[in-house]
Amino acid sequence: MTQADKASTVIPLSFTIDGLTLKGHLHLPVAVELPPFIIGSHGLFSDGGSPKQIALAAECNRLGLAFFRFHHRGCGESDGDFAAVTSLENRCRDLQAALAMLRARSDLGRRCGIFGSSIGGATALAFFARNPVEAMVTLAAPYCSAPILEAAKESGDLRGMSVAFYEEHLSFDLSPLLPLVSRILIIHGEADSVVPVDSAYEIHHKASAPKNLIIQPQGDHRVTRPEYQDQLVRETGAWFARLLR
Repeated sequence: MTQADKASTVIPLSFTIDGLTLKGHLHLPVAVELPPFIIGSHGLFSDGGSPKQIALAAECNRLGLAFFRFHHRGCGESDGDFAAVTSLENRCRDLQAALAMLRARSDLGRRCGIFGSSIGGATALAFFARNPVEAMVTLAAPYCSAPILEAAKESGDLRGMSVAFYEEHLSFDLSPLLPLVSRILIIHGEADSVVPVDSAYEIHHKASAPKNLIIQPQGDHRVTRPEYQDQLVRETGAWFARLLR
């Protein structure tokens, strides 16, 4: 067991929304009384076991923050048929239910942050505009679905789903909501071929202060370069620590 392992504990949790049981893990720093907490919202075809979120959980615990990573409906260990239950609205409902569950716990504080990656970032933006929490970080987040679908059509990589699925379940434009977003750190790869980097500039331009933007030169959608992975974890942890502690 490492020193980091001794400084935190991982608690399996589940909650119910719309008749579905969603599962996740709460990473809790053991030496901090009533720590602020962060909820992670993963990408479209990812789940709560994302290596990015596991690394972020460890960094947040080191900084005295709790981190909850969970599987959205239809993903990972959670209930639901992916094609039938996946939509931006449903993912926002998942976040709302996760937040309510965590705020009911006696071992967590009240201050909350949201981390969202890719579609999870769009989920975080839409959620924050209606449920403003104390801090948010997005990674490779789209504010509009049209460029993503066009890029997928062009590459032919629809991940086994039909064009109709994207048009019916994942058609959105969050532009009108962006001025309602604040306390946000935006991270995006300059060479992202899935979500164009212009999305990050637009979010940063329209969001309200405080806000910050980190563009990773030649960085891709999956953040495959180790130095950018390290930057993601370090800067995200620092942003949450600054705004939540």
